[in-house]
Amino acid sequence: MQGLIDYILKYVQLTRITDIIDILIVAVIVYYIIKIANETKAKQLLKGITIVFVVFFASQWLKLNALNYILNATLQVGVFAIVVIFQPELRSILERMGRIKFGKIIDFTGDDGEGIENTIDAVVNSSCTMSRSRTGALIVLERETRLGEYINTGTMLDANVSSGLLENIFVPNTPLHDGAVIIRGEKIVTAGCLLPLTSNTNLSKELGTRHRAAIGLSEITDAVVVVVSEETGKISIANDGSLTRNLSDESLRKALIRLMITDDEERNEKIEKIKFWRSK
Repeated sequence: MQGLIDYILKYVQLTRITDIIDILIVAVIVYYIIKIANETKAKQLLKGITIVFVVFFASQWLKLNALNYILNATLQVGVFAIVVIFQPELRSILERMGRIKFGKIIDFTGDDGEGIENTIDAVVNSSCTMSRSRTGALIVLERETRLGEYINTGTMLDANVSSGLLENIFVPNTPLHDGAVIIRGEKIVTAGCLLPLTSNTNLSKELGTRHRAAIGLSEITDAVVVVVSEETGKISIANDGSLTRNLSDESLRKALIRLMITDDEERNEKIEKIKFWRSK
């Protein structure tokens, strides 16, 4: 027992600060890989790879030479196979890393608080109106990740955001009602856009194409997507690959303020105003 304690103490004494930092970085990377894999089909693939490694080390220990030779040859090209198999997941990981914020060093949008608030008002008011009439809608609010490749799939408008214009765009049987509207700052940049559908197979069957497109875009960008269901009139919001459903006008406004206004003091002030007016 004393020998074990002496060994541990010796090991601790030889440990450097850089070793601890190294271990923490690796732990964080592994944690996020597992977290992202749990949300995709890669979860099952990771289990399979883990089993292969366990069998490989067991074959070495038990001296199963034939099996060990086959697995060793397989693992030599395993890195290239992993890149091919996990290409969508690796892309998702790199995109999420690119969206990490190290402080508000650069303001990409150049919009002031009042402009964002006007945009939020227009989106909330139009969404609630379309919810009552059960008019389907898909509204994308761009943040730091530019959406140029999706903007190019639609019809350019470059118009000021207003609730009336949003409602008119999504009138049934009009040329632009089936696609998505993309808003950048105070401008409706384009309408009738095509968005990528999510590959998540665990979603409710109640969710239609609009909801799956909203989740799909939010999985690969930091955009906020508001959806109005044509069947039920319910309002949902997609962000970071998750969907929040059955929002009221108040909860939608609060959610957009939290997601779109980056200044903590300004955000809290807007939310307090909502609470004040609701209490009167």
